[in-house]
Parts: sequence; C-alpha cells; structure tokens
Amino acid sequence: MTGLEALETVQYVTVKGKRLAVVDLDNWEALIEWLETFEDIKIAQQAFDELKAVGGDRKKAGWLKWDEVKEELG
Repeated sequence: MTGLEALETVQYVTVKGKRLAVVDLDNWEALIEWLETFEDIKIAQQAFDELKAVGGDRKKAGWLKWDEVKEELG
C-alpha cells in the first residue's frame, strides 16, 4: 500500500467539537514506511547530486570508503 492509499482510508470523527482523523494501525504503519522511503530517496538524490557537482570524485563529495568505516558502524 502506498502512502496515498493509506491516506485515502482516513475516516473522520468529531469528539467534543474537535474533528479528528482516524487511521487503521496497518495503514498508519504503511504511511510511515512510505514517508521513510520517500525521505531515503531524497537523501540519496542529494548525495548523487553532490557527487555529480564534483565530477564524480567521491573523495571531493565527502564520501567515505566502506573498508575505513565499517567497524565504526558495526
């Protein structure tokens, strides 16, 4: 399910004069996953734009070599 599909399942209720949106938990989780994926895509696109701006030179773009950082992240 896409984020848009999850949003289309929203139901509205009014409680004490306040209008609220109600979303099924599975749809909420699908929406969160969709937003996280969207954010990841934006980050990747920015990284590749920066790489392109420096002529493909990974060092100039600030990219690190995996072998030099993998133990820090492990």
